[in-house]
Amino acid sequence: MMLGRIAALTRGLAGRLLLLGLVALALQACGNSKTADDQTINWTPEKLYAEAKDEMSAGRYTESLKLLDRLESRYPFGRFAQQAQIDRAYIHYRENEQGLALAAIDRFMRLHPNHAQMDYMFYLQGLINFNENQGFMANLGGQDLSERDLKAARESFESFRQLITRFPNSKYASDAEARMRYLRNAMAQGEVHIARYYFRRGAYVAAANRAQIAVQAYQETPAIETALYIMMASYDRLGLTEQRDAARRVLERTFPESKLLKEGMQSDEKSWWQVWK
Repeated sequence: MMLGRIAALTRGLAGRLLLLGLVALALQACGNSKTADDQTINWTPEKLYAEAKDEMSAGRYTESLKLLDRLESRYPFGRFAQQAQIDRAYIHYRENEQGLALAAIDRFMRLHPNHAQMDYMFYLQGLINFNENQGFMANLGGQDLSERDLKAARESFESFRQLITRFPNSKYASDAEARMRYLRNAMAQGEVHIARYYFRRGAYVAAANRAQIAVQAYQETPAIETALYIMMASYDRLGLTEQRDAARRVLERTFPESKLLKEGMQSDEKSWWQVWK
Protein backbone atom coordinates (compact mmCIF):
# COMPACT_ATOMS: atom_id res chain seq x y z
CA MET A 1 0.00 0.00 0.00
CA MET A 2 2.82 2.37 0.89
CA LEU A 3 4.53 1.69 -2.42
CA GLY A 4 1.28 2.48 -4.26
CA ARG A 5 0.96 5.88 -2.57
CA ILE A 6 4.58 6.73 -3.40
CA ALA A 7 4.02 5.81 -7.03
CA ALA A 8 0.88 7.95 -7.21
CA LEU A 9 2.67 10.95 -5.69
CA THR A 10 5.54 10.49 -8.12
CA ARG A 11 3.18 10.42 -11.08
CA GLY A 12 1.39 13.56 -9.81
CA LEU A 13 4.65 15.44 -9.32
CA ALA A 14 5.89 14.45 -12.74
CA GLY A 15 2.66 15.65 -14.29
CA ARG A 16 2.90 19.03 -12.59
CA LEU A 17 6.53 19.45 -13.63
CA LEU A 18 5.62 18.58 -17.19
CA LEU A 19 2.80 21.13 -17.17
CA LEU A 20 5.06 23.87 -15.77
CA GLY A 21 7.64 23.08 -18.40
CA LEU A 22 5.09 23.41 -21.19
CA VAL A 23 3.85 26.73 -19.81
CA ALA A 24 7.41 28.04 -19.60
CA LEU A 25 8.09 27.02 -23.17
CA ALA A 26 4.90 28.68 -24.35
CA LEU A 27 5.76 31.93 -22.57
CA GLN A 28 9.28 31.85 -23.97
CA ALA A 29 7.94 31.30 -27.47
CA CYS A 30 5.51 34.18 -27.04
CA GLY A 31 8.28 36.45 -25.80
CA ASN A 32 10.55 35.46 -28.64
CA SER A 33 7.75 36.16 -31.10
CA LYS A 34 7.18 39.63 -29.69
CA THR A 35 10.90 40.32 -29.74
CA ALA A 36 11.10 39.20 -33.34
CA ASP A 37 8.20 41.48 -34.25
CA ASP A 38 9.72 44.50 -32.50
CA GLN A 39 11.89 46.19 -35.10
CA THR A 40 13.12 48.70 -32.52
CA ILE A 41 14.74 46.15 -30.22
CA ASN A 42 18.30 47.16 -31.09
CA TRP A 43 17.67 50.86 -31.65
CA THR A 44 19.80 53.37 -29.80
CA PRO A 45 18.11 56.08 -27.68
CA GLU A 46 18.99 58.58 -30.40
CA LYS A 47 17.23 56.46 -33.02
CA LEU A 48 14.16 55.88 -30.83
CA TYR A 49 13.80 59.56 -30.06
CA ALA A 50 14.31 60.64 -33.66
CA GLU A 51 11.60 58.25 -34.84
CA ALA A 52 9.25 59.33 -32.03
CA LYS A 53 9.83 62.96 -32.99
CA ASP A 54 9.04 62.24 -36.62
CA GLU A 55 5.79 60.54 -35.65
CA MET A 56 4.87 63.45 -33.42
CA SER A 57 5.62 66.00 -36.15
CA ALA A 58 3.36 64.07 -38.50
CA GLY A 59 0.54 64.13 -35.96
CA ARG A 60 0.70 60.38 -35.31
CA TYR A 61 0.64 60.83 -31.56
CA THR A 62 -0.30 57.25 -30.64
CA GLU A 63 2.71 55.87 -32.49
CA SER A 64 4.93 58.54 -31.02
CA LEU A 65 3.82 57.63 -27.48
CA LYS A 66 4.64 53.97 -28.11
CA LEU A 67 8.18 54.87 -29.13
CA LEU A 68 8.58 57.22 -26.17
CA ASP A 69 7.44 54.42 -23.86
CA ARG A 70 10.10 52.12 -25.27
CA LEU A 71 12.71 54.83 -24.98
CA GLU A 72 11.97 55.47 -21.30
CA SER A 73 11.74 51.79 -20.39
CA ARG A 74 14.99 50.83 -22.12
CA TYR A 75 16.99 53.97 -21.39
CA PRO A 76 15.44 55.51 -18.25
CA PHE A 77 18.33 57.87 -17.61
CA GLY A 78 19.84 60.63 -19.67
CA ARG A 79 18.70 63.51 -21.78
CA PHE A 80 16.62 61.47 -24.23
CA ALA A 81 14.48 60.02 -21.45
CA GLN A 82 13.97 63.52 -20.03
CA GLN A 83 13.01 64.87 -23.43
CA ALA A 84 10.61 61.95 -23.84
CA GLN A 85 8.83 63.04 -20.65
CA ILE A 86 8.51 66.59 -21.99
CA ASP A 87 7.15 65.37 -25.31
CA ARG A 88 4.70 63.06 -23.55
CA ALA A 89 3.18 66.06 -21.74
CA TYR A 90 2.90 67.95 -25.02
CA ILE A 91 1.24 65.04 -26.82
CA HIS A 92 -1.38 64.66 -24.08
CA TYR A 93 -2.00 68.41 -24.31
CA ARG A 94 -2.49 68.22 -28.09
CA GLU A 95 -4.81 65.24 -27.66
CA ASN A 96 -6.95 67.27 -25.21
CA GLU A 97 -6.04 64.92 -22.37
CA GLN A 98 -5.59 67.67 -19.80
CA GLY A 99 -5.40 65.39 -16.77
CA LEU A 100 -2.70 63.20 -18.29
CA ALA A 101 -0.77 66.24 -19.52
CA LEU A 102 -0.79 67.90 -16.09
CA ALA A 103 0.21 64.62 -14.43
CA ALA A 104 3.15 64.27 -16.84
CA ILE A 105 4.24 67.84 -16.10
CA ASP A 106 4.02 67.32 -12.33
CA ARG A 107 6.10 64.15 -12.62
CA PHE A 108 8.72 65.90 -14.72
CA MET A 109 8.94 68.83 -12.29
CA ARG A 110 9.48 66.48 -9.35
CA LEU A 111 12.15 64.48 -11.13
CA HIS A 112 14.02 67.35 -12.80
CA PRO A 113 13.48 70.58 -10.81
CA ASN A 114 16.54 72.25 -12.36
CA HIS A 115 16.04 71.17 -15.95
CA ALA A 116 16.91 73.68 -18.65
CA GLN A 117 13.40 73.48 -20.10
CA MET A 118 11.56 74.09 -16.84
CA ASP A 119 10.33 77.42 -18.21
CA TYR A 120 8.58 75.56 -21.02
CA MET A 121 6.95 73.17 -18.56
CA PHE A 122 5.58 76.09 -16.52
CA TYR A 123 4.33 77.64 -19.74
CA LEU A 124 2.65 74.42 -20.89
CA GLN A 125 1.11 73.93 -17.46
CA GLY A 126 -0.28 77.46 -17.55
CA LEU A 127 -1.52 77.01 -21.11
CA ILE A 128 -3.46 73.84 -20.27
CA ASN A 129 -5.29 75.50 -17.38
CA PHE A 130 -5.74 78.69 -19.43
CA ASN A 131 -7.63 76.78 -22.10
CA GLU A 132 -9.71 75.06 -19.45
CA ASN A 133 -10.58 78.48 -18.04
CA GLN A 134 -11.65 79.58 -21.52
CA GLY A 135 -14.15 76.76 -21.47
CA PHE A 136 -15.32 77.88 -18.05
CA MET A 137 -15.99 81.42 -19.21
CA ALA A 138 -17.70 80.22 -22.39
CA ASN A 139 -20.07 77.84 -20.58
CA LEU A 140 -21.08 79.90 -17.57
CA GLY A 141 -24.42 80.76 -19.14
CA GLY A 142 -25.73 77.24 -18.85
CA GLN A 143 -24.71 76.55 -15.27
CA ASP A 144 -25.43 77.66 -11.73
CA LEU A 145 -22.74 80.23 -10.91
CA SER A 146 -22.76 79.35 -7.23
CA GLU A 147 -21.50 75.87 -8.15
CA ARG A 148 -18.56 77.04 -10.26
CA ASP A 149 -15.16 78.30 -9.24
CA LEU A 150 -12.13 79.81 -10.90
CA LYS A 151 -9.67 77.08 -9.94
CA ALA A 152 -8.27 76.60 -13.44
CA ALA A 153 -7.78 80.34 -13.93
CA ARG A 154 -5.96 80.69 -10.61
CA GLU A 155 -3.71 77.71 -11.35
CA SER A 156 -2.95 79.05 -14.82
CA PHE A 157 -2.11 82.46 -13.39
CA GLU A 158 0.21 80.88 -10.81
CA SER A 159 2.06 78.84 -13.45
CA PHE A 160 2.65 81.92 -15.58
CA ARG A 161 3.70 83.89 -12.49
CA GLN A 162 6.27 81.23 -11.63
CA LEU A 163 7.53 81.35 -15.20
CA ILE A 164 8.14 85.09 -15.37
CA THR A 165 9.48 85.23 -11.80
CA ARG A 166 11.99 82.42 -12.19
CA PHE A 167 12.74 82.84 -15.89
CA PRO A 168 12.25 86.53 -16.77
CA ASN A 169 14.32 86.16 -19.94
CA SER A 170 12.44 83.10 -21.19
CA LYS A 171 11.08 83.26 -24.73
CA TYR A 172 7.71 82.38 -23.21
CA ALA A 173 7.72 85.24 -20.67
CA SER A 174 6.11 87.87 -22.92
CA ASP A 175 3.18 85.66 -23.85
CA ALA A 176 2.80 84.57 -20.23
CA GLU A 177 2.56 88.21 -19.10
CA ALA A 178 -0.15 88.93 -21.68
CA ARG A 179 -2.12 85.90 -20.55
CA MET A 180 -1.76 86.94 -16.92
CA ARG A 181 -3.32 90.31 -17.70
CA TYR A 182 -6.21 88.58 -19.40
CA LEU A 183 -6.58 86.15 -16.49
CA ARG A 184 -6.69 88.96 -13.93
CA ASN A 185 -9.57 90.55 -15.80
CA ALA A 186 -11.27 87.19 -16.28
CA MET A 187 -10.97 86.24 -12.61
CA ALA A 188 -12.26 89.64 -11.51
CA GLN A 189 -15.14 89.30 -13.95
CA GLY A 190 -15.88 85.80 -12.70
CA GLU A 191 -16.05 86.95 -9.09
CA VAL A 192 -18.34 89.83 -10.05
CA HIS A 193 -20.62 87.55 -12.06
CA ILE A 194 -21.02 85.32 -9.02
CA ALA A 195 -21.64 88.33 -6.77
CA ARG A 196 -24.30 89.52 -9.22
CA TYR A 197 -25.88 86.06 -9.15
CA TYR A 198 -26.19 86.18 -5.37
CA PHE A 199 -27.48 89.76 -5.40
CA ARG A 200 -30.29 89.04 -7.83
CA ARG A 201 -31.43 86.15 -5.68
CA GLY A 202 -31.51 88.20 -2.52
CA ALA A 203 -28.40 86.67 -0.93
CA TYR A 204 -27.01 90.10 -0.08
CA VAL A 205 -24.39 89.01 2.45
CA ALA A 206 -22.91 86.53 -0.01
CA ALA A 207 -23.08 89.14 -2.79
CA ALA A 208 -21.28 91.78 -0.72
CA ASN A 209 -18.60 89.32 0.38
CA ARG A 210 -17.96 88.08 -3.15
CA ALA A 211 -17.80 91.61 -4.51
CA GLN A 212 -15.37 92.59 -1.78
CA ILE A 213 -13.09 89.70 -2.76
CA ALA A 214 -12.98 91.08 -6.30
CA VAL A 215 -12.23 94.62 -5.10
CA GLN A 216 -9.41 93.49 -2.82
CA ALA A 217 -7.80 90.91 -5.10
CA TYR A 218 -8.18 92.48 -8.55
CA GLN A 219 -7.69 96.19 -8.24
CA GLU A 220 -7.41 98.26 -11.43
CA THR A 221 -9.52 95.86 -13.46
CA PRO A 222 -12.70 97.00 -15.29
CA ALA A 223 -14.96 94.67 -13.30
CA ILE A 224 -14.26 96.55 -10.07
CA GLU A 225 -16.80 99.22 -10.99
CA THR A 226 -19.62 96.69 -10.87
CA ALA A 227 -18.16 95.05 -7.76
CA LEU A 228 -18.27 98.35 -5.87
CA TYR A 229 -21.84 98.94 -6.97
CA ILE A 230 -22.90 95.47 -5.81
CA MET A 231 -21.27 96.12 -2.44
CA MET A 232 -23.08 99.44 -2.13
CA ALA A 233 -26.45 98.00 -3.17
CA SER A 234 -26.08 94.91 -0.98
CA TYR A 235 -25.25 96.96 2.10
CA ASP A 236 -28.24 99.16 1.33
CA ARG A 237 -30.55 96.10 1.25
CA LEU A 238 -29.06 94.93 4.53
CA GLY A 239 -29.54 98.30 6.17
CA LEU A 240 -25.80 98.79 6.70
CA THR A 241 -25.73 102.48 5.88
CA GLU A 242 -22.16 103.16 6.99
CA GLN A 243 -20.74 100.40 4.76
CA ARG A 244 -23.08 101.47 1.93
CA ASP A 245 -21.87 105.06 2.03
CA ALA A 246 -18.23 103.99 2.20
CA ALA A 247 -18.63 101.81 -0.90
CA ARG A 248 -20.41 104.65 -2.69
CA ARG A 249 -17.61 107.11 -1.94
CA VAL A 250 -15.02 104.72 -3.36
CA LEU A 251 -17.16 104.11 -6.44
CA GLU A 252 -17.66 107.86 -7.03
CA ARG A 253 -13.97 108.60 -6.55
CA THR A 254 -12.71 105.73 -8.71
CA PHE A 255 -15.37 105.87 -11.42
CA PRO A 256 -16.78 109.41 -11.35
CA GLU A 257 -18.63 108.89 -14.66
CA SER A 258 -20.10 105.53 -13.67
CA LYS A 259 -23.50 104.88 -15.25
CA LEU A 260 -24.27 102.40 -12.49
CA LEU A 261 -24.82 105.25 -10.03
CA LYS A 262 -27.54 106.63 -12.29
CA GLU A 263 -28.97 103.58 -14.00
CA GLY A 264 -28.10 100.63 -11.76
CA MET A 265 -27.44 97.15 -13.17
CA GLN A 266 -29.29 95.59 -16.07
CA SER A 267 -32.76 94.30 -15.34
CA ASP A 268 -33.36 90.60 -14.90
CA GLU A 269 -35.05 90.52 -18.31
CA LYS A 270 -31.64 89.90 -19.83
CA SER A 271 -29.08 87.69 -18.12
CA TRP A 272 -25.53 89.00 -18.13
CA TRP A 273 -24.25 86.19 -20.36
CA GLN A 274 -26.91 86.66 -23.03
CA VAL A 275 -25.02 89.36 -24.89
CA TRP A 276 -26.60 88.46 -28.22
CA LYS A 277 -30.13 89.42 -27.09
